This record gives sequence, structure tokens and C-alpha cells, in this order.
Amino acid sequence: MTNPSSESRIPRLSVEEARAAAESAGIRPDMAELSVFRVLLRHPELAKVLNGMLGMLLFQGNKLDPRLRELIIMRIGWTTGSCYEWTQHWRVARQLDIPEGVILAVRDWKSSTVLDQADRAVLQATDETLEHGTISPETWALCEKYVPDEQARLELPVAIGNWRLFSQMLRSLEIPLEDGVEAWPPDGLEPTS
Repeated sequence: MTNPSSESRIPRLSVEEARAAAESAGIRPDMAELSVFRVLLRHPELAKVLNGMLGMLLFQGNKLDPRLRELIIMRIGWTTGSCYEWTQHWRVARQLDIPEGVILAVRDWKSSTVLDQADRAVLQATDETLEHGTISPETWALCEKYVPDEQARLELPVAIGNWRLFSQMLRSLEIPLEDGVEAWPPDGLEPTS
């Protein structure tokens, strides 16, 4: 599941080229340093649209609790075998002070004892969306109970869909990790399927 290649199917721009393309597309310069944007910025309009969605869901105006969002992303990264997604968002989740044990619990969340009811509701919603393309009425009722903000619930399926899209894109384009970044933190364990 790990991309052993150091290059993607569409070659990355140099960091300098990516920064210049990001500036002209109105994308934050720090995003241009990420391998995914070094590839995406070969199509600046596409990169701008995807960056806009990420910006809203991660930084500007987002209503979904960041802990829940990161657990969703980590579950998608694990379930889909997206090393890049798991690795990048491991760092984000740790920066948000989400304990390692909680993050690792997404690998087998149904048997975990460290997750709260809101965590479990959004992880169930994530699994159902990945497996069936929709959240069941029973799980939606749990999300209404444990994610009481209506705007946060609107973001829930959008977040699941967004990071599923990124997982597919990252894997299909074989986007490599940035130089010097260790895959599958903290223990190097990869999904079995």
C-alpha cells in the first residue's frame, strides 16, 4: 500500500515552481510545499478549487469539530490504504493534541474503549458512506444526537466525500510523501487489505 516510488505518475513541480504557481492561483505558499500540491499545481484552476474546499473544511468557517474531522480523515486513510492521507493527517491530529491512542483507535474503532459517542457516530457514518455511499437513518440519528450543530452535520458527508476523493486521487496519482517523512506513523503498520 505504501508508494515505494519517489515520484508520482505526473511529476511534481519543483518547490520554487509550485510556489510561483500557488501565488498566481491564490493558494497559500505553505500548501505549495506539499507533494500533492506540487502535482496539482500543474493544473492551477483544479488546484485552486481543491484548495478552496480544503481551506473551508480545515481553516475558514468550518463547523465540524476538528477532532471529529481528523478521526474521519484517519479512518478514511486507514480503510482506503492511503499512506499519504494517514501520514499527513497523523501530524495534523497530533498538532490538535488528539492522543495517539485515540487516533490509532480508528483502525479498529468498533472494539475501542477510548472513543466517545460522538467519535463513534461519525466513524460509523464514515464506514457506511465508504461501504454503501450513504449514511443510514439510524446512524444519522446518532449524528444528530452527538453532533448537535446543523452546519456541522452538513459538513459531515462533505468532509467524508472530500477526503475519500483525496484518498482516491493520492493513490491513483501515486503521490509520494515529502522527503524525509516517515510512512504510516507511529508504528509503520499498514492496513492488511
